[in-house]
Amino acid sequence: MMNKVNYYLKSEEIIGDLPQKAAKPKLLLHACCAPCSTFPLTYLCPHFDVTIYYQNSNIYPEEEYNKRLNELKRFLHDFELKNNYHVELIIPLYDEKQYYAFLEKYKDYPEGSLRCFACYEKRMEEAYKYAQINQFDYFTTTLSVSRFKNSQKINEIGAKLENKFLPTKYFYSDFKKKDGNLVVEKMKKEYSLYQQQYCGCRFSYSEYLKRHK
Repeated sequence: MMNKVNYYLKSEEIIGDLPQKAAKPKLLLHACCAPCSTFPLTYLCPHFDVTIYYQNSNIYPEEEYNKRLNELKRFLHDFELKNNYHVELIIPLYDEKQYYAFLEKYKDYPEGSLRCFACYEKRMEEAYKYAQINQFDYFTTTLSVSRFKNSQKINEIGAKLENKFLPTKYFYSDFKKKDGNLVVEKMKKEYSLYQQQYCGCRFSYSEYLKRHK
């Protein structure tokens, strides 16, 4: 078994190598909800000019997609008031039907396996493409903040996509480390954030319903 990479240390190394007296680099952050954006923004905003890309056509149903989006908008407004960091929000077209057609071939895989890895990569690739086209210096995702998601796999995907979308560099991260997950819990209470009960896609929604019969 291969040794796991400490991606928190890699993120610290990237930040440590940033020019100290230059304008902040532009970073595009793929984010799936308000709670998952809490600690990553706290960590990134002192060092980067951050824009969030809400690429989440996986979320089912559309009412849930909009609920998470509106909560993210509210959080960004309150976060700016409290911390004086303005974070732009880009919202691409929602197309759950197209996303369902993509994920259907993985429907028999359990949550946390190949279905989820394919979902991570599709959303990250679409967001990374936007970052390259719009000349962002870095791209990353909030996905690694969740204790339910495989940070090793997420960063492997990021490294692969970096080769495709240079010169935009990938910002390696494991946002759950160094008490990042505890900060998330604290900030959820501080900002009174809605916490969804399932990951997002219609398959995870069905699994959630089965667990709560």
